[in-house]
Amino acid sequence: MNGHLYLIPTPLGDYPPQLVLTSAVLELLPRIEVFFVEELRTARRFLSAAGLKGRVESLELHELNEHTAPEEISALAQLLEGREAALISEAGLPAVADPGAQLVALAHEKGVEVVPEVGPSSLMMALMASGMNGQHFAFEGYLPVKSDQRRARIAEVERRSGREHQSQIVIETPYRNDALLADLLSTCHPETRLCIAADITLPTQFIRTLTVARWRKDIPVIGKRPCVFVIQG
Repeated sequence: MNGHLYLIPTPLGDYPPQLVLTSAVLELLPRIEVFFVEELRTARRFLSAAGLKGRVESLELHELNEHTAPEEISALAQLLEGREAALISEAGLPAVADPGAQLVALAHEKGVEVVPEVGPSSLMMALMASGMNGQHFAFEGYLPVKSDQRRARIAEVERRSGREHQSQIVIETPYRNDALLADLLSTCHPETRLCIAADITLPTQFIRTLTVARWRKDIPVIGKRPCVFVIQG
């Protein structure tokens, strides 16, 4: 038996997993032998809330995040063979803009069956709520950290969006949300449409699409809320 690697989504905010995850996912968790997680503390909290309370300390958990070197991921992949394993995201779907994708690639190389499970995706939920092109879109991920490089990339993304009538999805580390928004509003053409989708699925959810010109008249403060931006030039 070559084993399985299940890709387990998590809620997009701090609320019970039972509200967004299927019963099939929740029933699967007790059968997992080894978990690969981004951060041990939050993973334990999620697993406890998902029905493993009282068993969490006995689980085999391994950290896999942006600080994990490629050779360490290769070593972790050795644990997949012949076992029931799971990759868990901090929020939403694992292996998307996530170092866990390297583990998934190694699982395929080893003949381990990869099984994606159903759960929330902030990227797709933002796109579907944006009113923009849902047939032709691209996920740009994180833009450069330095403002001048970021503005140059924004201009490039906007041009491609307008040329190909393509929705462009970008994300940012929460503490840089407002800096990214400032660069989007200063760089993009006034008629370009911009969707700001913050705190998706939470009681404080904010999703709105306006032209850049209209956003400039009343610029929201996003703060450190998880946020997805969708652009269409």
